[in-house]
Amino acid sequence: MSLDEIFVPCAQIVEKADPLRFRTVMAAPVTARGHLFALYAFNVEVARAPWVTAEPMIAEMRLQWWRDALEEIATGSAVRAHEVTTSLAQTIGPELANTLDHLVAARRWDIYRDPFEDQAHFDRYIDATAGALMWSASAVLGAPPQAEPRVRALAYGAGVAAFLRAVPALEAAGRVPLLDGRRNGVSVLARHALRKMSVPRVPRAARPALWPAIGARVALHRAVRDPLVVADGRLPEGVPNWKLTASALSGRLWL
Repeated sequence: MSLDEIFVPCAQIVEKADPLRFRTVMAAPVTARGHLFALYAFNVEVARAPWVTAEPMIAEMRLQWWRDALEEIATGSAVRAHEVTTSLAQTIGPELANTLDHLVAARRWDIYRDPFEDQAHFDRYIDATAGALMWSASAVLGAPPQAEPRVRALAYGAGVAAFLRAVPALEAAGRVPLLDGRRNGVSVLARHALRKMSVPRVPRAARPALWPAIGARVALHRAVRDPLVVADGRLPEGVPNWKLTASALSGRLWL
């Protein structure tokens, strides 16, 4: 089986479950696509693990399965057979396996109905999910270690925008997603995310890993001006086609 064939199942998972990221990968150079698909398919599988069952113990077991797979990658052990783990083992090494373990652990919040403890808890959740994923994708494509803080800062803004889009669904599922769901609280959170966002300096080859953040700044500004768009499910979707095309052609990140 060729490397390209190994990644095909991951591409199919991302195409169905995460069309936004699928579009960004398809705009990337061919040499980058397989590894991005592996990371994004892993993210899809982990993100939906807490939601496929109403039994917390089963959800915990599903997440632990992924943590065990990452430990196998980190220690160089034989990796369990799975269409995503096989591709992921071709993509990441021990350091990124440990990074992604934090992503899986953070998803335990999705299993239960407890609210976030405070702003720091919310920030850790966004960084461990959106931040770990964007940094892992950037690192795989050649971003230097010194870029990590700014990549994670950009991912924080994109992660908050995505989380705000999910608020109506989370509330419908009985979760308490926001520390302060009032209009002013939503506006303050969006401003906080905007202040964190910055464009990291990474090699051009690594910039496709940043493209899922396209459109986040517009969405956050909208939430600042009109916080009701969050509760109403009217927050603009990310990655406008023209900005993605401009980013791919110019090498500059069009947020």
